[in-house]
Amino acid sequence: MKQLRWGNPEALRELLCEVVSWKSMTLTEGEREFPSKVMAELGKVDFFKKHPEYLELHDADLGRSFLTALYKHPSASDTVVLISHFDTVNVEEFGDLQEYAYQPEELTKLLFDRMEELPDEARKDLLSGEYLFGRGTMDMKMGLVMHMGLIEKASVEQWKINLLLLTVPDEEVNSAGMRAAVPKLLELKERHQLTYKLFLNGEPVFTQDPGDGNYYVYSGSIGKIMPSALFYGKETHVGQPLGGITAPYIASFLTQRMEWNPSFQESVLGETTPPPVTLQQKDLKLEYSTQTPYRAAALYNVFLMKRNAEEIMELFEKVAQDAALACNEAYQEICRAQSATAVGTVKVLRYEELQRYALQKLGAVFVESVKASVQVKSEWDDREKSFRIADTLMIECQELAPAIVLLFAPPYYPAVNSSDDPLVKRCIDFIKNFGIEKFGLPVHQVHYFNGISDLSYVNYQDAGEGWTVFKGNTPVWGTSYSIPFDEMKQLKAPVLNVGPFGKDAHKRTERLHIKSAFEEVPALVEGMVKSIICKEVTC
Repeated sequence: MKQLRWGNPEALRELLCEVVSWKSMTLTEGEREFPSKVMAELGKVDFFKKHPEYLELHDADLGRSFLTALYKHPSASDTVVLISHFDTVNVEEFGDLQEYAYQPEELTKLLFDRMEELPDEARKDLLSGEYLFGRGTMDMKMGLVMHMGLIEKASVEQWKINLLLLTVPDEEVNSAGMRAAVPKLLELKERHQLTYKLFLNGEPVFTQDPGDGNYYVYSGSIGKIMPSALFYGKETHVGQPLGGITAPYIASFLTQRMEWNPSFQESVLGETTPPPVTLQQKDLKLEYSTQTPYRAAALYNVFLMKRNAEEIMELFEKVAQDAALACNEAYQEICRAQSATAVGTVKVLRYEELQRYALQKLGAVFVESVKASVQVKSEWDDREKSFRIADTLMIECQELAPAIVLLFAPPYYPAVNSSDDPLVKRCIDFIKNFGIEKFGLPVHQVHYFNGISDLSYVNYQDAGEGWTVFKGNTPVWGTSYSIPFDEMKQLKAPVLNVGPFGKDAHKRTERLHIKSAFEEVPALVEGMVKSIICKEVTC
């Protein structure tokens, strides 16, 4: 038997520290360079030395790439897809320790001199010696490292099943990497005659409550959508405030009705989505003046389990109409008290209605030129571009004002769930039994991963055309943002997430549980693949 490069906990730990040291914050040069470095490491594995054609980089966007590494057994078609992302959030919160954020061993040692700065739970974990601190240790480079070790071992031991490692950029922002990977997965399926049996992600375990130390596996992933609004009032001089109506005034009525609104919550299989919250609210004035702000925007976060984009838009529209009614009543009362004449009645319309009106009034060439002029603004992200397109169209269609224009802003993560799938049930049963027998580790099932994941872009289950409402009401659709819904429907295999335990993702105290990461979870995943999935192909 050939010696494994990453076949023991010490080697995995060393590999993790190396991979973490490759800085890969989203939308940086490090993110662009990262997959080539992984490719070079995997290229040292004997299987890929013999079969370099199974190790590939593929274009995502903005000069970024995603990596696929296929271990293919000559007599197997059944395939497990191992999914991870390699981008991380920034490290500003590390302060003067920023340079050590990507050096887990050094950072963990340095924190002993900063213990008074740490929250109680983080201090306790540091003193226990059971955790490794650093950006990306938990979210989610350990998942990638675990998959690298798994594919090496499978190739050396010649497991009678195929493993396709897929690691992507941009999960932390728009999931551009995974969205680009979807058609490539279909292409690889046809090229290599693969039968996808399971999409297995390695996202870390997220605690359910503060202080929670339980280990979880996830048979689905929660969805996320961002219903948004452009508020367009009527401008006036600050000295004549009732000569117009401000956008912030209109916005206040909708935001109060959206924030924590329980009607957007879903309860499925005993789990409940968090209530919606405002992610951004601002006026769109570019400078200070004594003109009142008559254009504003708001972005709301809504989590999903069973609902699709169409259902969310219908509910959002109902809430917005209620907000407009309350706004109009309050505004009319003020006008009466001040003996002023109202400048209009706030109406509600969807972006697709605004666009249709603009096409009739201004023509397709003009509308497309508006979108193009916004898209060239590289300093604006897709959320800002969405607002600016709607805003520019409303400036040319002011007869529709005052109004609340409803739209969707990227990203959109459809919910996905495989809790009823027979293979997933067997996998979870194995993990539960093996966890207790091997490590004395109780394993608990969660039906929806609560951290958002790239699993949302496989095994799409919407039987109707709910996604067309998202397409029609997303201003940047088809230019800087799109989702391959049709291809996602073709990736018909169940999903599962099994990853290492850690704490405080996206925080200065992000940390990884050492035994979970380097001993327990790699053994659980290996055992699951060999003992459960391989049974279906008579390993």
